Amino acid sequence: MEDKERIKSQISKLEEKYKDSGQDLSSYLDGLLHQRYLTFWDYIQLDTLLSLQVPRTHFPDEEIFIMYHQITELYFKLILHEQKQLVDDKSGNLDFFIEKVRRINSYYKVLISSFGVMIKGMEKEQFLQFRMALLPASGFQSAQFRMIELYATPLENLVHVSDRTHLSSDATIEELYEHIYWKKGATDVATGEKTLTLKQFEYRYTPRLIRIAKQVENATIYHKYLSLPKEQREDSTLVDALKTLDANANINWQLMHMGSAHRYLRKDTGDIEATGGTNWKEYLPPSFQKIVFFPELYTEQELNNWGKQWVDHMLNPDKSRVE
Repeated sequence: MEDKERIKSQISKLEEKYKDSGQDLSSYLDGLLHQRYLTFWDYIQLDTLLSLQVPRTHFPDEEIFIMYHQITELYFKLILHEQKQLVDDKSGNLDFFIEKVRRINSYYKVLISSFGVMIKGMEKEQFLQFRMALLPASGFQSAQFRMIELYATPLENLVHVSDRTHLSSDATIEELYEHIYWKKGATDVATGEKTLTLKQFEYRYTPRLIRIAKQVENATIYHKYLSLPKEQREDSTLVDALKTLDANANINWQLMHMGSAHRYLRKDTGDIEATGGTNWKEYLPPSFQKIVFFPELYTEQELNNWGKQWVDHMLNPDKSRVE
C-alpha cells in the first residue's frame, strides 16, 4: 500500500509539472515507453569525444600532445564552472565560498601534477618535428585560461607590471585590456608588432573577453572576498585556500610550462621559438609577470618577491631546491 501511495504522489507531481506544456501527462508517458535505455557511452558522447584527436602529421606522439591539451581545456571548463557559481552567489555563505575554492584547487592540482605527461611523455625529436605543422597555433591561445583570470580578479591586476603605474585609476575596461600582461608575450619588443598568433586570438576572442570583464566588473572572486565581513575575510581556511589558488594559477602552472619549455625548446646553440612566436623566456616566469589574484592577502615584500624563488630554481637547479 505504501508503494502505491508513493507512486500516486509521484504521478500527481508529474501532472503538475507538465500541465502548462500543452500536453497531458499521458502523452509524456507514451514517449517514455518508446525511449531507448540510456547507455554510458551515449550519455558522455564517448564516440564523439574519441573522434576529436586529429593529428596533422604521422608522428605518434602528436596524438599525446593533442589529447593532453584537450584534457587541460576540460579541466579549465571545470574551474570556470566553479568560478561562475562563486561570482553569481548572493548568499555570502563562507562554507560555500571555501568549498568552491577548494574544488578549483583540486582541479589545478590534477593539472599541475599531470604536466609530467608533457615534460617526460613525448620524444623530443618527434615534438620538434610535428610542432612545425602546428604553426602559428599555440597554447597561448587558450581563451578559457584568460576567462579564468577575468573571473578571479579585477582587470587592473592583470595589467602588465610595466604599465600599471602609467594607467589612470579611471581607465576603462577597454584601455586596461589593451595593456593586459599576456599580450606582451606575443609582441615584438623592438617593433611593437603583434605575432599572428596574438592577432588571431584577439580577432576571435576579444569581444567575448571584454564582455566577461564588464559582466564581472566589481563582482570578481576577489571582490566577493573583499565584500565579506572582517571575521570571514580573516578565516584561516579561506585565506589558505585563496593563497593556494594564487600559487597554483600564477606560480605552479607557469613553472610547469617553464619545465616543458626547457625540456623541448632549450638548445646549446640557442633557444628555439615557441610555435606561436611567444617569447617564452620573458613571458612564462611568474616573477616577471607578477600576476596576483588576491593582493590583499600578501605583504609588500611578498608581492615584490612574487615567484622569484621558483625562477631561481628553474635557472639554477643545482643551487636551490624548492619542494
